[in-house]
Amino acid sequence: MARVPFCRPLAALALPLAPVLVATFAAACGHSGAGPSAFDGGSTADSTGPIGDAISTGDGPGPCFTCGGPDGSATWSDFPASPVLDMPDAGTAAPANAAQLFGDPSQGAQTGGPCLSEPEVGALYPQNWIRPRFVWSGASGENLFELRLKVANQTNDLVVYTTSSQWTMPAVMWSALAAHSADQAMTVSVRGGVLSGGALTAEALGSTGPLGVAPVSAPGTVVYWSIIPSSSTTALKGFAIGQESVTPVLVPSQVQELSTGCIGCHNATPDGEYASFTSSSNSWGNGFANIQAGMTGAAPPWLGAAGKAAVEAPTLGIQTFSAAHWKTGDRIEVSGFAPGDNHEPQLTWFDLEAQTAPASGTILRTGDPNYAGAPTWSHDGNTIAYVSTNAQVDGRLDDGPADIWTVPYNNRAGGMASALMGASNNGNRNFYPVYSPDDQWIAFDQVASGNMYNNPLDEVYAVPAAGGTATRLDANDPPACTGLVSPGMTNSWPKWAPQAQTTPDGRTFYWVVFSSVRDPGKNPQLYITAFVVNPDKTVTTYHSLYLWNQPADEDNHTPAWDYFMIPPPPVQ
Repeated sequence: MARVPFCRPLAALALPLAPVLVATFAAACGHSGAGPSAFDGGSTADSTGPIGDAISTGDGPGPCFTCGGPDGSATWSDFPASPVLDMPDAGTAAPANAAQLFGDPSQGAQTGGPCLSEPEVGALYPQNWIRPRFVWSGASGENLFELRLKVANQTNDLVVYTTSSQWTMPAVMWSALAAHSADQAMTVSVRGGVLSGGALTAEALGSTGPLGVAPVSAPGTVVYWSIIPSSSTTALKGFAIGQESVTPVLVPSQVQELSTGCIGCHNATPDGEYASFTSSSNSWGNGFANIQAGMTGAAPPWLGAAGKAAVEAPTLGIQTFSAAHWKTGDRIEVSGFAPGDNHEPQLTWFDLEAQTAPASGTILRTGDPNYAGAPTWSHDGNTIAYVSTNAQVDGRLDDGPADIWTVPYNNRAGGMASALMGASNNGNRNFYPVYSPDDQWIAFDQVASGNMYNNPLDEVYAVPAAGGTATRLDANDPPACTGLVSPGMTNSWPKWAPQAQTTPDGRTFYWVVFSSVRDPGKNPQLYITAFVVNPDKTVTTYHSLYLWNQPADEDNHTPAWDYFMIPPPPVQ
């Protein structure tokens, strides 16, 4: 079988931690509502396994748990009393009598109208998200549309009339809504009709259903691998949550440690200062490059001669780090290393600061007869989860049975390994595990058969880190009205936001980013979704939000979500 380089077309990564400032908006203090959830649009599943306490602070304005009336009676007027008559940048303004043409909200055929693809019905927004953009496709001949957003604690409905197939909420309106209407029931709907000669015909109701705003923000910074298809140019790009444009982070020519043509299999060091990657120019060894402003591409001063030689050895594969083992004298990388010419990957530690050998060694996995790949290291430094499989090519997961196993780190020694219940022995390939920020959950990809590397049938699941029942994320499913279905969307490379947040009523909010080909261009794009653990330990998942700040004509995948120390985006 021919070996396919990591960087064509994808690669995977794992997530550690580091501090950075992120963009925030000023929020007024408003009533955050009552009740256990923002809306009932997600699915709730039972889950077993321990649920730990999560920290309740974060970037951005944060939740407003004690503001407003205690009986939930506070109301706001963040939406205008009159409809918004949109004037698209290119097109015809909506007529002044659009409201009269459409009539009562129930008027028109109850099906057959516009299909709302963005946001997906059933999605949940973080409070500090980029302002919502609504995108739909009209039925045949439709050229006038009504967008309506009804929110329980808003005096007025938001009603927009436009001849365009999209509308973006003004930033001021979104900031007020996010501050005042967290945890409030919301319903979005879109209608369309054919405007001709001043009359509206073929009026029909399209997508309708729940949306919501979480009572928490999403922290950190996303860095992802981007390919420009027309030139095959690759780069790392990124953005802080809430930013409406992306930042160039690193291109191969900027790397000073070693020559490389690929930086796709990337990760972050736990201090957020460096990107680690797998290099195509030395048979898939690893390298490092600074990603901070003014230091882009610089090699790390802490990389010792023996450590450098060890991590640059061929066929390392995906690398991972832990904040618990990232300090002077204990700067460790873990990878699925295939030493020599036999290409038999073993779980391996690398002492990056080592000046003399030995700078690496095998982590014992007693009880597991298979090879090891795609590791992820818990933030507390105690446990490594990895893919137990013999289906690997140059460190990249290939076609064959695969389960997720865990093993103690045990000061590099390893120990007894065990299959993770819920992500093993289920007849599927289970792969690309990643620990949640509190080490309570592991997100992973699952596919029934075929290649694990960029398989169109990939879907995203999450399982308690101690083992239990795996939950399939609702975000795997595109809007039903698009006709697209999963499996088939290459839902892959899930990564958690770097912080979980627990509300006073006992819900723990997590955020997950992943890539998917559900975009109309059918190229990989990034999406995020909420994953909420309820006080009774059931799990509620939601549909996805498209990151509309990313270039839609580029192939964007393998996202990492952390506290990356990247520069701010260029001035537009």
